[in-house]
Amino acid sequence: MTIWAIVPVKPLRRGKSRLAGALSEDERAELNQALLQRTLNTLKDIKELEQVLVISRDPHALAVARQHGARTVREDGQPELNTALARATVVAQIHATRGVLILPADLPLISREDVLTLIAKAVEPPVVVIAPDRHGKGTNALLISPSGLIEYDFGENSFQRHCERAKQAGARLEIVDLPSLGLDLDVPEDLEIVRELEKIGTI
Repeated sequence: MTIWAIVPVKPLRRGKSRLAGALSEDERAELNQALLQRTLNTLKDIKELEQVLVISRDPHALAVARQHGARTVREDGQPELNTALARATVVAQIHATRGVLILPADLPLISREDVLTLIAKAVEPPVVVIAPDRHGKGTNALLISPSGLIEYDFGENSFQRHCERAKQAGARLEIVDLPSLGLDLDVPEDLEIVRELEKIGTI
């Protein structure tokens, strides 16, 4: 099965605005770039992924992506995540992609094994594989096979909506609930968790 990973990236200097109380703008930009590079390094040697595609309206983020061997798509017009992902999926479908893995660039604990676990659940399509955030509300990874099977519905409480869309499409629904995929960096509390893990040598 051919799978493309699609990584949406907000402008590096504007992303993670809810961390403004804990980090300066320069620190947030540095963090966002480090997270993107970590994600791309995790994905690049996974043979089950034919291609990694980064979509962003930030020229610097796209340049970083190309340095790591990823394809890129430049967002145009008003930024809207679901619209951007739909556009990126069309690009993937042109290359006869069987499935797409939507993976945000803000998962500090993500590993190669996590990605392989998601892919392993995607056999025998039609299938939708979802990794919820640690609160069980958001969607931290979404694998859809065949691509285009459901519409993207990212945003607050998206996990339940994506589950419903999968059921409505008649797809098999696989939920991958892993702590490493559940932690995304959104608020200072998330940052503190990562710092504590670093202290004890977990990451």
